[in-house]
Amino acid sequence: MLRNIVIVEPNAYIAFSGKRVVEQTLKNTIPNNSQAAEYSFHKGLFDPIVPRNLLKDVMSELFHLHDFFPLNQNSIK
Repeated sequence: MLRNIVIVEPNAYIAFSGKRVVEQTLKNTIPNNSQAAEYSFHKGLFDPIVPRNLLKDVMSELFHLHDFFPLNQNSIK
């Protein structure tokens, strides 16, 4: 089974267009926070929300979880 893991930063703006354009297109109002990462996370669109300073550790943990171990510079000859 294949799956993508989608990681976003806290308070990221996730949208293809602005709120006004979406409302004009749909002819309906949308919630103020509907284009925020946290709103989309609670709707199941993303997997984790990870602050940038923790991203390296989270990525490393995911690689190890999937048995992917990057080569060390010393092992390349």
